[in-house]
Amino acid sequence: MTARILIIAGSDSGGGAGIQADIKTVTMLGGHAMTAITAITAQNTLGVDRVFPLPTDLVADQFFAVVNDIGVDAIKIGMLGRAELAEMVWDLLIGMPSNLPIVLDPVMVATSGDALNERGTAAAMHRLLDLATIVTPNLPELAALGGEEAILAHGCALLVKGGHGEGATVTDRLLVSDREVARWDSPRIDTTSDHGTGCTLASAIATFLAEGHPLETAVDRARRFVRLALRDAPGLGRGHGPMGHHAVRLDLGPEPRLNQITVGMTDYAASRDFYATLGLRQIVDSPDHYARFEAPGGATLSIEQGAGSTMFLECDDLDATVARLQAAGLTFDHLPVEQEWLWREARLTDPAGNAICLYQAGENRRFPPWRIP
Repeated sequence: MTARILIIAGSDSGGGAGIQADIKTVTMLGGHAMTAITAITAQNTLGVDRVFPLPTDLVADQFFAVVNDIGVDAIKIGMLGRAELAEMVWDLLIGMPSNLPIVLDPVMVATSGDALNERGTAAAMHRLLDLATIVTPNLPELAALGGEEAILAHGCALLVKGGHGEGATVTDRLLVSDREVARWDSPRIDTTSDHGTGCTLASAIATFLAEGHPLETAVDRARRFVRLALRDAPGLGRGHGPMGHHAVRLDLGPEPRLNQITVGMTDYAASRDFYATLGLRQIVDSPDHYARFEAPGGATLSIEQGAGSTMFLECDDLDATVARLQAAGLTFDHLPVEQEWLWREARLTDPAGNAICLYQAGENRRFPPWRIP
């Protein structure tokens, strides 16, 4: 069944954040996005020129129109902008099932630095914390809400996002009941196309929770989607540009995903030129031995000296997939192992003798550290 995600947030005329980023995220992850728009903004990559709040009763009408007909599997809350709206959203949500995932992204300041909330909204948001499954503040928003202890006192999970911190490493921390249950340390991606990262992350978490994934898994997969969208950004605008949601394909979603093929070659230059002429973009170059190409849509193809053809199926939990297939009677040539090219792989052979590789690579399939610039 398609996950139904209701997004309560503001509209971004530049398409980089807000409702526009939310819809793109949910759609690319296979869900159905629905909206209760709280405000219309005039903004672009350089900043916010105007914010026009919509009447609270209109926001409520949008909410009930969706809930009473289509139904909802998760709710994502973004820009509210004013205390009275935060109070009204609380009134709407208190009547929803207690097990409905609610992701609260306490949007207070745009990436450009423009304020998006009226005074008093942060205080009103504390009532919403009582209903939230998880709250996803960046460091300034965390401080505005009173810090970790104040948020966790409401009984929700807390994802502390480290993107506003200093240094070459971004650290995100997932806390539940005063305990850090997961931490992610990732290289900072050097880009100005970072408008809408928070909206995107929260909507991705909501989508994965709606699909039934555990909280830690939902956050892990959502982070991966954000990082890929940052890497895939189209480079639009003169300021903080939009991310590349549209280009994150075959990297997340139903598994196992057929997204990589390796074929053998005997003449490196001839094979490289052949696939380049076909229109594939070379992304890895190891002269005379190996090359990897990317096709439109996100599939990758490798040529390897002396290798036979191998079909690669990506799994989000390789060990669980292997265990399931072993229980079904399949025999593996080798069980999961970490490879030096940063993939975790298990291999088996089909009845006709064709090589099959089940693997996990994440960003490293299309964006390995040695990717050609």
